[in-house]
Amino acid sequence: MDREGRKKEGTGDRLQQEVKYHRGHLPGGYLDWASKPETYKQYSDAPKVQLDPPQREGGAPLWDVLEHRRSVRHLKDAPMTKSELSQLLWAAQGITNQENSFRTAPSAGALYPVETYLVVNSVEGVEPGVYHYAVDKHELDQLRVGDFRRQVTQAALDQEMAYRANVVFIWTALFERSKWKYNQRAYRYVYLDAGHIAQNVALAAVALNLGSCQIGALYDDEVNALISVDGVEESVIYMTAVGKEE
Repeated sequence: MDREGRKKEGTGDRLQQEVKYHRGHLPGGYLDWASKPETYKQYSDAPKVQLDPPQREGGAPLWDVLEHRRSVRHLKDAPMTKSELSQLLWAAQGITNQENSFRTAPSAGALYPVETYLVVNSVEGVEPGVYHYAVDKHELDQLRVGDFRRQVTQAALDQEMAYRANVVFIWTALFERSKWKYNQRAYRYVYLDAGHIAQNVALAAVALNLGSCQIGALYDDEVNALISVDGVEESVIYMTAVGKEE
């Protein structure tokens, strides 16, 4: 409140108002196809980690999975299998239609501005370290090798579940992918996209008898530094810790 008792307007308040659509005043213009950002982020020089083909049929019944989804913060020290990690990644953003490159989670305009990174703490057959998920090839780009439990936990406001997790998913947005079409409205859409992806991971975790918890409370710049993104053109927007439930 200001000195007159009026509620102060914050950045979030202004964003919500400024990116509204109004009938008869929708943005005009045309799409510059020559400047369309690339759909996939490539780490051509990074070592690759091959993942198991994802399971696409059967599995746990959807209604049972929805019934049992919970935020699980107490995780135990037992490794995740590589096939479980593969299934979680495919649930997050796996390609379901090769012809159109459609994915398991919806995205405004099918622009897919969200990138998936991982801090692997304990997964059989995968060295601890920092990774990027190459969606088009369903494989991992190995960015850094080592134990980053402490760094990712500190970046997640010292939440212990990030330390105990087998893997911490980190989602970033390459904003220009969405802004190319939607201008400032894109900032709404990238967060919606991240929510769709995180929910897919949460449901997949239940189906695999794993626990997960979504993390919105984080030190943005510390996470960005951990995965080596600039925090401007690409920045962290969401995280999820996944592991064996106690």
